[in-house]
Amino acid sequence: MNSLATLQDQVKQEKNQTVAIANAGDETVLLAVKKAIELDLCSFILFGDEKQIIAIANDINLDVKQGNIEVSHVVTNVADEAVKAVHQQKADILMKGHVPTKKILQAVLNKEYGLRTGNVLSHVALFEIPNQNRLFFLTDAAMNIEPDLNQKVQIVDNAVKVARGIGFRMPKVAVISPVEVVNPSIRSTLDAAALTQMQKRGQIKGCIVDGPLAFDNAISLEAANQKNITSEVAGKADLLMVPTIDVGNALYKSFIYFAQAKVAAIISGAKAPIILTSRADSAESKLYSLSLALASSKTF
Repeated sequence: MNSLATLQDQVKQEKNQTVAIANAGDETVLLAVKKAIELDLCSFILFGDEKQIIAIANDINLDVKQGNIEVSHVVTNVADEAVKAVHQQKADILMKGHVPTKKILQAVLNKEYGLRTGNVLSHVALFEIPNQNRLFFLTDAAMNIEPDLNQKVQIVDNAVKVARGIGFRMPKVAVISPVEVVNPSIRSTLDAAALTQMQKRGQIKGCIVDGPLAFDNAISLEAANQKNITSEVAGKADLLMVPTIDVGNALYKSFIYFAQAKVAAIISGAKAPIILTSRADSAESKLYSLSLALASSKTF
């Protein structure tokens, strides 16, 4: 797989799913909905102010009265209603519209009608980077600030679930550190070595883990060879696991702004995929994230 567009082909081969959008009264969100409908990817329940949604939809020539779109008029607790739809299995995917991230996460973590599983929630991004012949996963760039070893195990599990859902049978996970040797003074190298050993002993399943690996020798065979690193992951990583949100956020934005990468991103660790895009994200990016959620949902 070397293109995010191929996700849409995967989705078309799956059963039709329904996406619940919390406050769909946003132009870029509805543009993504329009494109998804045109591609016959899924159905939608649009929660929010019905008049506002219809007005924006009319401006972009989106017919919200067609059979695969339902508008649910809600003006308060919009996030809660969208989450309830997924909890009650009226929808398969949760998507953030024009609503604060804090509100939607509070609803997701609600003990009565939320989508908790006991695992941490973590951000999983999939990048299409120019001049690269494969896609790269990156985790966690947005949710967990400075995870401990147990949380890192869950973050790997969450990301592997997504990767396997779109066809990576045994994803290669590189645990990123500043150096590729264990240094007791650098906690990330100790955690990386522990994660590697835990995978070898069957405590982490469905993937191959290696670390610590510096960024260059995780993605470049030439760099790995220069440092005489021999492993199944070095230079061939599918999934980059970062030690902290600082590293993940910097890498994420560097890929986009320096390398003009395309990205799809979802939250994993709940009972269903959560599309938690930013208002600044383009309709194209929202569509890619939607496609990733739909394609990977069968492993949730």
